[in-house]
Amino acid sequence: MRIIVADCQAEYSGRLNASLPLARRVLLIKADNSVLIFSEIGSYKPLNWMAAPCSIKEIEPAGADDDVDTDIPERVLRVCADKSSDILEINLQHIYSDEAYELGTDPGLVKDGVEDHLQRYLAEQIERIGEGAKLVRREYPTAIGPVDIMAVDANGDHVAIEIKRHGGIDGVEQLTRYCKLLNRDPLLAPVHGIFAAQTITPQARTLAEDRGFACLILDYDEMKGSEDGSLRLF
Repeated sequence: MRIIVADCQAEYSGRLNASLPLARRVLLIKADNSVLIFSEIGSYKPLNWMAAPCSIKEIEPAGADDDVDTDIPERVLRVCADKSSDILEINLQHIYSDEAYELGTDPGLVKDGVEDHLQRYLAEQIERIGEGAKLVRREYPTAIGPVDIMAVDANGDHVAIEIKRHGGIDGVEQLTRYCKLLNRDPLLAPVHGIFAAQTITPQARTLAEDRGFACLILDYDEMKGSEDGSLRLF
């Protein structure tokens, strides 16, 4: 990873045209030659960039200097896309820092608290939906996709559970489709529904309750055993 801090201006031409006026910015040049230009504040997204595959040519203009007020830049980076005519040309008027670092292989982002984790914990602790409940299986197959968890309650009735991190109306509609289909099977009916999530919007809760579904708030930390407490079933 190469990191350049410089007063720079940039012009992007090709399928679109865009320009950045002179200002102090950070340039990231990755091992695949991708170039990203960032400002001090604002969005996490770069102001402009050229994604790989691309090539970089560094040019030192005749009469180059590091005076930001002159027309001739200290250095020019010309970044050309390999599969199109797109060009990103960056004039570095004054370079404050130009450093390269070997970052090595990255193991990637490990997410905690995703839907799969919530599903696994709830399957292992299925009595959280009600005393006497038993797990049938995770990812219960149907003709329109798998139900996150199928269980039976203390009365022996089947319960379809749809799990989301943040529960919205779309999740309730998904559970509705599953229950409607499952209730056509005389070996399963009646099938009740539970909409389970870490957070549930008021609109989703209203819709779920109107359709006869229970809403289950999942406390991920508590389910991992890191906190004491209990789930709330409404």
